[in-house]
Amino acid sequence: MTRRLFATCFLAPGLAAALGACALEPDAPAPSPAAAAAAEQPPNIVFFLVDDLGWSDVGVFGSTFHETPHIDALAERGVRFTNAYAATHVCSPTRASLLTGKYPARLRLTDWLPGRREHAFEQMLSAEKLAALPLEELTLAEAFKEHGYRTAIFGKWHLGGDEAGPLNQGFDLQAPDFPGSTPRGGYFPPYLMKGLTVEGEEDEYLTDRLTDFAVDFIEQSRDRPFFLYLSHFAVHDPIEGRSDLVLKYREKLARTAPPAGPAFLLEGNPDASEPLSRTQLDALLEQPSHQEHRVLPQGTVKIKQHQDNVEFAAMVTAIDDSLGRVQNTLDRLGLTGNTIVVFYSDNGGMAAANLGNPKRVVSPDLLDAAYSTSNLPLRGAKGWLYEGGIRVPLIVRWPGAGQTGAVRDEPVISPDFYPTLLDMAGLPRRPDQHVDGVSFAAAVRGEDFERGAIYWHFPHYSNHGMQSPGGAVRDGAYKLLEYFENGTVQLFDLENDPGEQRDLAAEQSARAAELRARLHAWRESVSAAMPNARP
Repeated sequence: MTRRLFATCFLAPGLAAALGACALEPDAPAPSPAAAAAAEQPPNIVFFLVDDLGWSDVGVFGSTFHETPHIDALAERGVRFTNAYAATHVCSPTRASLLTGKYPARLRLTDWLPGRREHAFEQMLSAEKLAALPLEELTLAEAFKEHGYRTAIFGKWHLGGDEAGPLNQGFDLQAPDFPGSTPRGGYFPPYLMKGLTVEGEEDEYLTDRLTDFAVDFIEQSRDRPFFLYLSHFAVHDPIEGRSDLVLKYREKLARTAPPAGPAFLLEGNPDASEPLSRTQLDALLEQPSHQEHRVLPQGTVKIKQHQDNVEFAAMVTAIDDSLGRVQNTLDRLGLTGNTIVVFYSDNGGMAAANLGNPKRVVSPDLLDAAYSTSNLPLRGAKGWLYEGGIRVPLIVRWPGAGQTGAVRDEPVISPDFYPTLLDMAGLPRRPDQHVDGVSFAAAVRGEDFERGAIYWHFPHYSNHGMQSPGGAVRDGAYKLLEYFENGTVQLFDLENDPGEQRDLAAEQSARAAELRARLHAWRESVSAAMPNARP
């Protein structure tokens, strides 16, 4: 279908003429000899961000149900990081960290916006947090714009509206003009987000729509360096797949043998006064009291164990199609050799239901709308400090300088993108801004790299479980989690136990104490806000 994109982007003042008043059209003129000119330009940047995509949701990271040929091909042409992390297990803080180079704790933007409301049963009052990304932060987009880059964000912002929106944070173009978490109106027209007026098919899909904007932006920007932040709403709920892909996966599921093992496992609060062991949790799963999908007795919740959600699988493949279209556009315009591409997710997959309303009961016929995926072999889900909530897929392609088909196991985290992309683009670093980020450009080149310890701080209750607020530190193979209600700690050797099943805190008490002291010292160094006991 050929049509004009009436959904105008929103332009920063003075840029309408330079960018053709943002009248983006799919039928762009034939490309000029951009390949030759590209060699004389700084590299373009495409940051392809997916929402709620779990570490094992794509083929090259282990999924056997979701089909992602374009993502897999990107890994063959770039570097795959197997220990990449989000700064938190929810979206807004991770997005703030990658755009500022700072940990969420330092920013005081530690929860999704506007955040979970308080409940009387919670033992602590959540720490205070900012309601938007501060304008005084020099974002990554602003850093590129200062060096002549065109900048655009298509998709999810979720860092504040009005004055805190993208057009005041370094972006020249924005679509849609919408600050929220989930796409208002869902993934099909009529979209209820400003800037997405549609003339066309009623079954148009939001992921494809945002890709249209990205393709047109690349076409119009091919003669100047650009920073494209394609920040998809997918695969965040509502879980709504494109109809042709849903049919494809429904047929595939019918041909697939049922997976072994239970469909769900129970998780409790590791910081409870009497935490439940895995044996106890497995026994409770068989009891009549624990058959529903809600907050269950003893504060337990269910975690999905199988990737068999056809609607969600369709969303993943639509994302893969989007990446393929972006890559094809770069190829067609002769820009591939001068464009850095980053593929990343803002937190782990939604293997636990959203129980922000603790009275919610999920109907048995609506499970696929409440649980999107499984993060196995990792433990936990979005909203958890276990690996399933914070370890995410990362692929970086750096033509002419980076390795191809390589795998790196060193941990990296979202604040690291700021100095890394400046290094890759040959731009000066801004150490006063990206104070927590460490450039991993050397790792992409194939050189020795050691980042050092990484930290998490979440002084709130999560919508996706009943665990206490807490924090974590990873140094080398070891990861320590500390919870704030009762001070419980857990210690895991991720090299030998990536599923975090064997708690070593008692067995290796000296190591646990040392990591806990480092976590406390880090919190003090960034002036991390802590929750308070409920009166």
